[in-house]
Amino acid sequence: MNTLRLAVADGVTITKRNALKIRRAPDLLGGVVMLPIVFVLLFTYVFGSMISLPGMSYGEYLLPGIFVMTIVTSAQITGYTLTQDLQRGIFDRFRTLPMSPSAVLTGQTVSDVIMNFTSIATMAIVGLLVGWRIHSSPFEAALGFLMLLLFAYAFSWVTATVALALRTPEVFNNIATILSFPLVFLSNAFVDSTRLPGPLKPIAEWNPVSTLVQAARELFGNTSPALPVPGAWPLRHAVPVSLLWSVLLLVVFVPLATRLYKRAVSQ
Repeated sequence: MNTLRLAVADGVTITKRNALKIRRAPDLLGGVVMLPIVFVLLFTYVFGSMISLPGMSYGEYLLPGIFVMTIVTSAQITGYTLTQDLQRGIFDRFRTLPMSPSAVLTGQTVSDVIMNFTSIATMAIVGLLVGWRIHSSPFEAALGFLMLLLFAYAFSWVTATVALALRTPEVFNNIATILSFPLVFLSNAFVDSTRLPGPLKPIAEWNPVSTLVQAARELFGNTSPALPVPGAWPLRHAVPVSLLWSVLLLVVFVPLATRLYKRAVSQ
């Protein structure tokens, strides 16, 4: 029990350290606040004026997809920060301190939850200003936001694992971009996945990003009976499957990232 209490205290300390670093870094702060605003305005007014959907506005259909796109791309900050700390020798300093080894990764991923909360809140406010509305109950809406944050936290562990395997910021940025773009754009974030041609359709329908976007649309009430009913099993059970994806990512990547971190600091 005492070990667990010390590990939590160390994690809180590292979380505060990373939160202060984001606040003092203009580029990271701009990514947290300004980039979501640009995404909402750009996609709403550019694509929203060109695409029509039966029974609802494209802006309301689109915004849950923008939420998910932002948390997927923002998760790269976790990996980039870890690779920078590796190169600067920060982990070597942590190793000399009487602190829990898990605190570094826990503090980093929890601070990213704070960052993602700020991004999602910013997008929601801007979305409300440009016409987005929540048509569900307060409980369902709260569950939608919590589900987004849970997936963001789980996906941060994925990028942490990739970063600790690659170890250099430049290589990580290239690989993370190559991996995140297909996840976002081969999904239903921007278009109805039932309209995609050939093999792209099943890829999009079984993409975890598509499942999360569909779950967010359902929980926020941003759906229409006039839209085609998804045929794939994950999209027909989007809310429980999204929760399952988040749990699965945590089960797989938390121990894997921890193992890679211990290997990195032992060399």
